[in-house]
Amino acid sequence: MTLAAVPIPRERRHNLLRGKPVAAEIIDAVKAEATDLAEAGWAIKLVSLTIGEVPEAALYVRNQARTAEKAGIAFEERNFPATATAGEILASINSLNTDPRVTGIIIQRPVPSHLSIRELQSAVHPLKDVEGMHPTSIGNIVYRDLAIAPCTAMASVELLKRTGLKLQGLEVVVIGHSAIVGKPIAFLLMAEGATVTVCHHMTRSVAMHSRSADAVFVAVGKPKLVTESMIKPGAAVIDIGINQVEENGKVATVGDVDFDPVADIAGWITPVPGGVGPVTVSILMRNALHAARAQKRHYGSAFSTEEMK
Repeated sequence: MTLAAVPIPRERRHNLLRGKPVAAEIIDAVKAEATDLAEAGWAIKLVSLTIGEVPEAALYVRNQARTAEKAGIAFEERNFPATATAGEILASINSLNTDPRVTGIIIQRPVPSHLSIRELQSAVHPLKDVEGMHPTSIGNIVYRDLAIAPCTAMASVELLKRTGLKLQGLEVVVIGHSAIVGKPIAFLLMAEGATVTVCHHMTRSVAMHSRSADAVFVAVGKPKLVTESMIKPGAAVIDIGINQVEENGKVATVGDVDFDPVADIAGWITPVPGGVGPVTVSILMRNALHAARAQKRHYGSAFSTEEMK
């Protein structure tokens, strides 16, 4: 049976899940605890590694640095030439792993084609994996240890929680099964008790699944892929896609959802830009806080970051 795309009442239209207020709330909470940790001699410090001249990575780094400052977290950027070898980058990561003054390591994407992002990410010590991309961090989600997870995936789930919908038993469809977004979202939601269906390019009918879902996440990278006929009236729609398209002679940033028609029937929807993006960076800072806490517990009073200055 096909559900008709009946518009929801006008007064409920555009129930936007805006990211900035959520991000600000998370940053304020992180700052308070980061201050307490610093007073206890365990200051949080992040080091970002960028390999090559990548404009999009430079934008991410600036955003991360600004957000870290707001959260009371030290942030250092290190740049390597595009010709840097795997050995050189791995040596730098190993040095950061053993430096007690550094509590978190970020590897900016993309990396040059001769390097393996998986190899580099796996080289980061699990206790300093603030991106949540080490195999250990991914594996922890399976065992319902949700303290640290991939930032975009965690941010997307955080926005769903803000709807007030009960996650236990919620019917959720995730469109897209990438290793850093789609799959981690599915694992996070299953850990919360949701019933999750993951759709991908081999799924026979994505619309058949999405039309029956209480919440739909989409992270594919195809503008306006999800239309109103694919969404159940009143459902929550979390759009993670970021696409550059030309509209009326200008370049615009749009998501994977055909926003205006879908917003007319969805109960909640994230805008693009301004939805998942701002929350993602705040989750990075929250991960950094959890990582510093874990290191403090692990190493005890053997040393503090203050003593190593």
